Order: sequence, then structure tokens, then C-alpha cells
Amino acid sequence: MTGLRTDLYELRMAASYLSRDMVEPATFSLFVRRLPHQRGFLVTAGLAEALAFLEGFAFDDEELGYLRDVVGLDPPTLAALARLRFTGDVWAVPEGRVVFADEPLLEVTAPIAEAQLVETGVLNLLTFHTTVASKAARCRLAAGNAELIDFAFRRTHGIEAGAGVARASAIAGFAATSDVEAARRYGLRPSGTMAHSYVEAFADERAAFRAFAADFPTNPVFLVDTYDTLAGVRAAVDVVTELGLTGPVGVRLDSGDLAALAGQTRTILDGAGLTQARIVASGSLDEDVIAALVDRGAPIDAYGVGTRMGVSFDAPSLDSAYKLVAFGDRPVLKLSPGKATLPGAKQVFRDPTGASGDVVGLARRTATGGPASAARVGHARRTPPRSRRSGRRGARRAPAVRRGPCLATRYGAQLVDPTPLTATVSPALTALRDRVTAQLGRDGTA
Repeated sequence: MTGLRTDLYELRMAASYLSRDMVEPATFSLFVRRLPHQRGFLVTAGLAEALAFLEGFAFDDEELGYLRDVVGLDPPTLAALARLRFTGDVWAVPEGRVVFADEPLLEVTAPIAEAQLVETGVLNLLTFHTTVASKAARCRLAAGNAELIDFAFRRTHGIEAGAGVARASAIAGFAATSDVEAARRYGLRPSGTMAHSYVEAFADERAAFRAFAADFPTNPVFLVDTYDTLAGVRAAVDVVTELGLTGPVGVRLDSGDLAALAGQTRTILDGAGLTQARIVASGSLDEDVIAALVDRGAPIDAYGVGTRMGVSFDAPSLDSAYKLVAFGDRPVLKLSPGKATLPGAKQVFRDPTGASGDVVGLARRTATGGPASAARVGHARRTPPRSRRSGRRGARRAPAVRRGPCLATRYGAQLVDPTPLTATVSPALTALRDRVTAQLGRDGTA
């Protein structure tokens, strides 16, 4: 049960709605007001987790007892909460899609108490996963043709966060993860080499490498920088030659001047005839470090990216919001300085050529153009979007991970001093905003 995974003020507002029989559908829009510094785009993620949260949203007897004894909710409200399930619709941008500021990533339409109660959980999930996927996508852009591996699990902000990072990074184009449970759960490729402690546990590097290769002869990767990196590379070459390993092998560099060491390592490997051996780099990597290594021509085949990606070190959160935009048949908005919102259910329309920026307009839920009409929850049941061909809906569940974002450079996806594309507000939406604002003024409420 997940009913208490919300803020107290959500419960109090929902209780007030329920006590007044306010059951009309409300639409809430989730968006990011401003991009973090040096970010030109975001990559959406977390939709699958949000849908699972909505499908399971309910209050069990123990939670209802807490709301009675500690929060002080009355019996009619508790009875209403006991029956409450999420019965609304969710329209969202597909995971892995590039988006920009002030574009709705997700919109929820449900009876207002339901839509209000799920705000905190949905906002938490999309904010976290989109933050990480956006950081991972920047690493993917920087790495060129090299493979990326998620090494973040040991320093993510919580065990479940580790699984979320594995999934979000896979959406952004990472090839594997060190998190074994996340790999099992989401169908990802698990990846791991050895730690320095393994090397230290043996009398010398050769003994360690020999033991590891004997136990794991398929694609062994040797960590070579425990003592002296180039000596470690030569020890790995000796062991590969001694054991006659014919399959793929590799070495991992985890410290020092990675560009220089990678070049020297490549020379040693090629000189020994191991031209197919891979060089893996790790150690405090992010998109800036990776881009610098690529610029220096470092012959690195794969990067293990950990902490800085897993916690989105330079931008650990987003200025995200979940705001009411319609209640019943009445569009609503905020006029707060710096936090004004647009009224009504919305949709994002994109020029697939990238020749123009996005347009945020009033929702046309059956439209096939634009990314917003992508995922729907109806009465706690997931359904895919309408087919472009038939317009019909199926019942197949989406896969756990949809790999690889649309990171075309035509969308302004650059790492340094980006110029983010901005969304244009459609004439119809502009007119609605002006009309609602004028009505507020006439009513003397703004």
C-alpha cells in the first residue's frame, strides 16, 4: 500500500474535497520551470515507476488507523479514503524523449482528491528519474562511440535509488549496470570486473589475474592500477598469454592521467598482439571528464560512470512543479510572480526535422503528432497510445526499459554553453490564458 507516501497538506486538501463532495475531474500538469545551469535539454524518465505507483495507490487498515489516531481524520473521510483508488488518466511524454523548460512532461486527470493525493509521489518519481537520465544522456553525448556502464550503485541516495539510476541510465543509452538486482529486474546487462581488494588479497598481481581468469575465463577484465599501472598492464598481458585466452579480454584504468595511460596501454596491448583487447576507464567520471578524454584522443573503449552520474552531481534536482490547470469545465491558472502557469490540459507538438522549436498548445488527445499523447492509465490499467495506423488501443504492457533517447543535435543537445530551445505557446492557448486572467480581474480575485 502506498497511500501515506504523500505530504500532509495533500491529505488535508483531499479530506476537504471529499467532505464537500467535490468529485469533479481535475487536470494537473507536471513540468520543469527552468533548466539547471549549463543544461540545454532534459531527458524524460520515471514514467513506468509513476504508473506503477498510481496503479497501487491505496490505504490499508494500518494506514487508516494512523490517519485516525495521529492526523485526526474523521470517520466519513476515513471511509472515503478506504475506498479510494486512482481511476484517472495520465498522458505523458515517452521516456527517453528530449524535452525543455515549461513543457508538460505528464498530465493527470482524475477526481480532484485522487489527483491531489498522488502529487507528491508522481512528482518525486519523475523529478528524480528525469534528473538522472538527463545527466546520463550528457555522458552518452560526450562518449562518442564508447560504451557506458553504470557504476553508481554504491553511492546513490538509497538502495532503490540505485535501481532507478540503472534504469534511467539505460534509457539514456548506457549499455550495462553493476547493480545486479536492477539488471535482473529490468532486463539489463550486468557488468563487473574486480576491486583493488581482490588484487591485494593475492601475493602479487599475476597471481590475482591468473586466479580471476581461471574462474571467469569469458571476457575477463583486469584492474591494473593497484600498484603501478603499466606494470599491471604487462602482468595482464602475461597472464592472457600464459593461459592462452582467445576470447575478448580487457584492462581497467581507475586512476592517474587516463588519457596518457590509455595510450600507453594500447601500445602494450597491440604490441602483444592483443589488438581486440578493450580498455575500460573509471574513477570520478562525468560528461566533462569524458569529453576531455575524447578530445585528447584517448583510446578508451568503455567508461564506468558512477557517483557523479548517479547523484547528478552538478544539478541534483530540477525546478519541477505539479499544478492544477483545470477543474471540472473551468480552466485555472496561477499568476504568482515567477511561477505563473498556463491554463487547461496541454500537449507538446514537435517539428520532427528540428527546424523550429516545440509548440505547447491545448490538448488534442487523439493527435498522433507531438510527444504528449504517449502513455495512458485508465482505471489503474496501463494502455499504450493509439496506433498511428488504426487509432485503436491495445492492451500490451510496455517493456521495462526503452533504450536510448532521441538525442539528435538538431535539438540543441550540446554540453557547453547550450542555447536551449524554447517552446512557443500556441495562439489558442495564449487566448485562453488571457481570457482566464481577464476573468480573474473582473471578479476582483487577482
